[in-house]
Amino acid sequence: VQLQAFGGGLAQVGGSLRLSCAASGDTFGIYIMGWFRQAPAKEREFVAAINWRDDFTYYGDSAKGRFTISKDNAKNTVYVQMSNLKPEDTAVYYCAADYQYTGRVRSAMEYDIWGQGTLVTVSS
Repeated sequence: VQLQAFGGGLAQVGGSLRLSCAASGDTFGIYIMGWFRQAPAKEREFVAAINWRDDFTYYGDSAKGRFTISKDNAKNTVYVQMSNLKPEDTAVYYCAADYQYTGRVRSAMEYDIWGQGTLVTVSS
């Protein structure tokens, strides 16, 4: 499978952005689709994930109450709607696919395939 993330850009503090991640190829075996982010000089951080089969969602602490993950199976696309953006949300956002599912959805090690990343910059 190949993952293509897009939708990043410049947003104002308090504004919103929606990121998309389109999957192509063998999507049948996907268990979880996740979003992570990485700011300069920081470790990759879990943002949100969704179970490809039953829509169960998971959120990182920084995303709870502000971000919403969703998917469109017909389009093989996962979204993360980000609201009330803060400067600390500035990062490269990556989507990832998990084919093995060991339950550690908040760990980057869980995921098998990664997209190329899309930059989000939140400016005041």
